[in-house]
Amino acid sequence: MAQQHLDPTDPVAGAVTGEALAGYLRAQATEFLRALRQHREAGAGAGHNGTEDSVDAARALRRSARRISGSLHTFRPLLDTDWSEGMRPELAWLSGTLALEHSYAARLERLLAALHRLSGSAPFPAQPVGSAAGTGAERAMAASGSAGPPVQAAAPERGSLTVGAAKAGALLDRQLTLARTRAHSSALQALGSSRFHAVADKVAVLASEVPLTHSAAADDLRPHAAAAEERLTDAVAALPLVTAGHPYNAEALIHGLSPDPSPHPQDAPWHQVRLLLRLHRYAREVLLGQNAPVDVRLLVSGQALNRHRDAAEAAAAAAAAARTPRIAPATAYALGVLHADQRHEVEAARFSFQQSWQKQTVGRS
Repeated sequence: MAQQHLDPTDPVAGAVTGEALAGYLRAQATEFLRALRQHREAGAGAGHNGTEDSVDAARALRRSARRISGSLHTFRPLLDTDWSEGMRPELAWLSGTLALEHSYAARLERLLAALHRLSGSAPFPAQPVGSAAGTGAERAMAASGSAGPPVQAAAPERGSLTVGAAKAGALLDRQLTLARTRAHSSALQALGSSRFHAVADKVAVLASEVPLTHSAAADDLRPHAAAAEERLTDAVAALPLVTAGHPYNAEALIHGLSPDPSPHPQDAPWHQVRLLLRLHRYAREVLLGQNAPVDVRLLVSGQALNRHRDAAEAAAAAAAAARTPRIAPATAYALGVLHADQRHEVEAARFSFQQSWQKQTVGRS
């Protein structure tokens, strides 16, 4: 497997000290405060998503919070320990709380679009970013050189699927809309809480004063960034990439249809790699600054892992809905087909990650 490492002799990344980290954290804190002001000016709005400006502001808040938290984690030896250890969980709480509403809305849209596509009750809708038309299994088999079965092969079963698809969609809509509404209320409560105001006050101080250690001004950031990259490559090396090369993973599918509601253990290492990839990207931003070249390999790999997470969570939502007591057999059947489709999407995303990760980055310094 081709592995890329930060080159200590690279003149672009050379002699990067704590001052670069301080500048990065100040910039992200300023972005956080700007997004907070924009959110307050836009207001939450009357609908679930609020106004478009408030949605964009909430997204910018999450983006800055993630980068500050990730940098505090990667470069924690250069920062005041008590301050950084107290700040990181608060930023993680804020980012997670603000992300819930959007994730529920996107999950519902994804599942309803898949139901329409599978049942043939509507034209194929636009797929999520980075996806192509067709099921994950079809894309995975096409990518691996295998000829998948023609789409018409599913026609005899579509009648049964169509019968339950409408009720399955209605059930998913009720469950996920309720969860989305609760997440919206939780986000509003969080933004008005004393806990959030304490976080905002600390970020405001960070915008002007970064609590570096006494030696941080002369310390090199590159070993810490290299350690983050090494943790990523070690985690990727532990992934079952051979399994990801196959278009069908019966073990994960069977687990999802079992009475056990816990996430499949196969998914956890992939989610961990996604988080480590994000930390590595943020470390590169600190080292290389705003003019950092785009690493296509990291970008495409991150997109594949995002699709993996979205599909895994959508499959879990379909399985949870199928466990609803006293639903009609046709509804349960439609949800089972939907769950299988999303697990195929998981496998396709894993295969896509495998292909992109093992490629050399073109033009990387």
